[in-house]
Amino acid sequence: MIAALGQGRVYTPDDCAGLPSEPGAYVLLITLSEQHRGRFAGKDFTLEPGRYAYCGSAKGPGGIAARVGRHFRRDKKAHWHIDQLTIAAASISALAYPGQGECALMARLVEAGASVPFPGFGSSDCRLCAAHLACLT
Repeated sequence: MIAALGQGRVYTPDDCAGLPSEPGAYVLLITLSEQHRGRFAGKDFTLEPGRYAYCGSAKGPGGIAARVGRHFRRDKKAHWHIDQLTIAAASISALAYPGQGECALMARLVEAGASVPFPGFGSSDCRLCAAHLACLT
């Protein structure tokens, strides 16, 4: 399914030099090794162990590098919904897409067969997508 996003360098927390500092979109590839329970929009949710992809945007100062760098940190206060998963992840990596939007990336994943594990997750400000989190397994 990741192939549907096109070729791109995979960045890891140990090898994130070169992440673009311009605005655009990114995909976090998150592996959960055990069941994760969390809370979103006043509702409890459970994600089973597996591989997930989160499509996000980075439009602020520092662009993609700044946003992905924050997601890679484990010692952060959970601010966004995705922080619950990045803190709990067994592994995390990222793909960068300068000048693109996260909705187009999510659409490609869904077209390739990814499912939406929890409607609305990561897309509370989006009217186009069912969610910005996809289950890859």
